[in-house]
Amino acid sequence: MPAAILIDEPELGLHPYAVATLAGLMKSASVRHQLIVSTQSVELVDQFDAEDLIVADKAGAASTLRRLDAEALAEWLEDYSLGELWKKNLLGGRPAR
Repeated sequence: MPAAILIDEPELGLHPYAVATLAGLMKSASVRHQLIVSTQSVELVDQFDAEDLIVADKAGAASTLRRLDAEALAEWLEDYSLGELWKKNLLGGRPAR
């Protein structure tokens, strides 16, 4: 297998129950391979920890990439999932209006 694997929206067409299985397979594969996965799925994001995610935002004509600060999110994560924080636009990674 290659050292790096890029996957665009792997959850498309999956039954919601299968998203958790997909996340487990991705975590397993990431032990030996670099995975770069893009998604717009709240359910898939909820399967990972803040340290696992890199958020992409548009800045002018370019994209910016940044890791989430798990420590800064710790208090929020006591009451909300990562997906809920994403929907509330507290993580970034949402289209501009």
